[in-house]
Amino acid sequence: MRRKALMLFGVLVLLAITVVPAFAVTDGTPDEDGHPYVGLMVAKNSAGNVLWRCSGTLLSPTIFLTAGHCTEEPADHVVIWFDSGFPDEIPIDPDYVSLAAGGPSCGDPEVTIYPCWGFDAEGTPNTHPQYDPNAFFLFDLGVVVLDDPYVTTSYGELPQLNALDSLRPRRSTTFTAVGYGLQRSFPNAAAWKNVAFRTRMYATPHLLQINTGFTGDFSLLLSNNANTGGTCFGDSGGPNFIGTSNVIAGVTSYGLNRTCAGTGGVYRVDRADDLNWLATFGITP
Repeated sequence: MRRKALMLFGVLVLLAITVVPAFAVTDGTPDEDGHPYVGLMVAKNSAGNVLWRCSGTLLSPTIFLTAGHCTEEPADHVVIWFDSGFPDEIPIDPDYVSLAAGGPSCGDPEVTIYPCWGFDAEGTPNTHPQYDPNAFFLFDLGVVVLDDPYVTTSYGELPQLNALDSLRPRRSTTFTAVGYGLQRSFPNAAAWKNVAFRTRMYATPHLLQINTGFTGDFSLLLSNNANTGGTCFGDSGGPNFIGTSNVIAGVTSYGLNRTCAGTGGVYRVDRADDLNWLATFGITP
């Protein structure tokens, strides 16, 4: 039963849909102190160069949950911020801080704060043992083990085994998506038009699909529009809490287009293989 990969693949081919990692909360609200255990992570390679940024959730003082495509190679080290926003801490310009392998170097004296310094925690990335970057959405789960504990007033919690199977697609089945990604994306225009404050935002999307031929038994499809808000690039790995609780239904995983509109894909964490793997880090529902 686990992973209806062939069915999902067939649907993607027929519809010619491009599934892309969901690298912010669109049409959202500033979170402020609502979720102090949700953080902004930056992955670096072994040379210390910045690779990409993602969001994630503290499950304990030393375990940070995120997406597998946020912890995959060549990620070697991760730094995390838990402040609610960084609008005044973006160095120089978007072209200089290219979130791609090979740049920038955190040894560059011009980079004095984000994405290299001023972080609250750091640690080692770990990726789901069955993760495959060529089909990242199937096992899109990662963990950062912090070098030192980061203590906050509360933490995210895992769902019980198969807890989401009882949910039904309707407007009243809502989630709280939290992340630090883009607020808007304009992929065909100048990069500066992206609205990309590194601010923790939240939105309240509702459930569109679960346990269908498209989502398989491993993901959810949530709304992403001006009324409910949704997720975008930079929100990858961020939590989608059940209702207004601190129980994580899944991590933000993928989008179906590059304008962050329409729908958002969430990787479920209520399946046995995910919960069993997370238990090896001492985390259980």
